[in-house]
Order: sequence, then structure tokens, then C-alpha cells
Amino acid sequence: MAAAPTSDSPPLDAQRSEQIETALRRWAQFDANCPAQLGEAIRYSLLAPGKRLRPHLVLLAAEACGGAAAVEQALPAAVAVEMIHAYSLVHDDLPAMDDDDLRRGRPTCHKQFDEATAILVGDALLTRAFEVLATGIQPGERAARCCALLAKAAGPEALVGGQADDLAAEFRHIGLERLQSIHRRKTGALFRASLELGAVAADGSAEQRQALVLFGEKLGHAFQIVDDLLDVSGNEANVGKRIGKDRHRGKVTYPSLLGVEPSRRRAAELIEEACQAIDSFGAAAQPLRELAEFVGRRSR
Repeated sequence: MAAAPTSDSPPLDAQRSEQIETALRRWAQFDANCPAQLGEAIRYSLLAPGKRLRPHLVLLAAEACGGAAAVEQALPAAVAVEMIHAYSLVHDDLPAMDDDDLRRGRPTCHKQFDEATAILVGDALLTRAFEVLATGIQPGERAARCCALLAKAAGPEALVGGQADDLAAEFRHIGLERLQSIHRRKTGALFRASLELGAVAADGSAEQRQALVLFGEKLGHAFQIVDDLLDVSGNEANVGKRIGKDRHRGKVTYPSLLGVEPSRRRAAELIEEACQAIDSFGAAAQPLRELAEFVGRRSR
């Protein structure tokens, strides 16, 4: 019998989780033209144990829009999002970026292999993500929309731009508005894209997409606040990465600006607002609400 979920365990459907893992493994196989070490390093980074929140968001959004039948249609988008997320972590961990040596409870890619390999792993995952979308999403017009959507979320005005501003802000005083701008792009963009990709893959309506994007906006903001809180008071074994590193690197965080308790309250407010954003879906969005509530629990 499976163990009962704990406060650290997201309420994720086991069958859906296995679908995601199977698809990730399939798309992480390459022919003989891919050097053996590169392929190994890609799989090491992509298949590392993780909660897969973003691919689950893709599939839950698809299901909310189109029912269970839409989940299979959205699976390539779920894989693509996780590849973008994994690439961003591999590059963020590099010495020239956030300089981390632990990720998901294991040595980071550049520590397990080397820096050059880690850079190439990120390059490979970034490009593979769009191959998966272009060949896996049907019809072609829908695939093109998904490619454009994910490229925007991963690009210089979103994820990459947020990371650039985050690095530039180290050891500098920035206010709350600037901090929110950084994380709206660095963290929030991929949350929003995950929800919208699921809706597009399921051919959801404009109203459904709008509600899901707002849900993703609120959830991504809450997730970052919780992440900052975990860096202050989390358990390293549970978090799976070094804690206390934000202060060491001179990063401005929500707890450093607002305080720990006000940050917790703000995260809770955002989770409530996220759940309200998808009221129109009724019972179909209950798994999304449960996932949002899990994100909030992680700060305790």
C-alpha cells in the first residue's frame, strides 16, 4: 500500500505522474549522434527526482478545459515545460550564475560532470523542448501556438530577463516592486505558460485560458515567496538544495523585505486568490486547487 501523503507531498495522481516520467524518459533517448556523456548528463538532469509541478500544471489545465481525454493531447507540452525548467536549473546552478552544488538532493550537473557539459546540457534541453512541441502537439497550428507561447515565457522578456535582473540585483538594495518584477519573469512566467499550454493543447476557450493564466500568475508569485521562506527556515534534506544561500549571495528576498510572518501571510493570500481565479471551472479545477494549497503548506 502506498504511503499516505504528508505535508511535503504534493497531491498528485500517481497514474498522471507515471505518464509524465515515461514521456520524459522516452524523449531523453537519443541516437548514436549524441555523445554518450552528453546523453547521460541530460538524463541525469532531466530525470532527477522532483515533484514535476509544472508538467502537472499543464496536464491539470488540459483536463480542466477538455476532460480526461485532453491529458494525452497535452503530454508533449508537459514534457517541453519540464525540459525548459530543467535547462534553467542547470544553467542557474553554474558558478557564473547562482553557483550551487546541490540540486534535488544530488550534486548539480556541473559538479557531477563538468561546466562545459552542463552548458551543453542546458543548450540541448532548451532546443529539445521545441522539437517535442513541434512534433508532438496536433494539429500543426496548435503546435505553432504552443511553441510561440513557451518561447516567449523562456526568453529575454521573461525567464532569462528575470534571471539577468536577479543577478544584477545581488548586494544591491531593491524595493518590493523591483523584486516582484524579477520573480514575475524568472519564476512566474513558466507557471503561467504551463497553465496556458495545457489550455491551448486542449483547445480551451479564451475565457478558460485567461482564468488559468491568472491562476498561474498568483500561484507563481506564492511559490517564489515560499521558496524564499524555505531558504530561511527550511530543512535542507526536504528542500533538496542548500539553504541560507540567498543571504550569503546578497539577494533581496521577500522575507528580508517584508519579514517572515508577513511573507507567510502574503503567500496564503495569493493561494486564496489563485483558487478564486478558477471558480468558473467548478469541480473540474479541484486538483488545481489542491496543488495550490500544497504550495502554500510548504512554507510551514
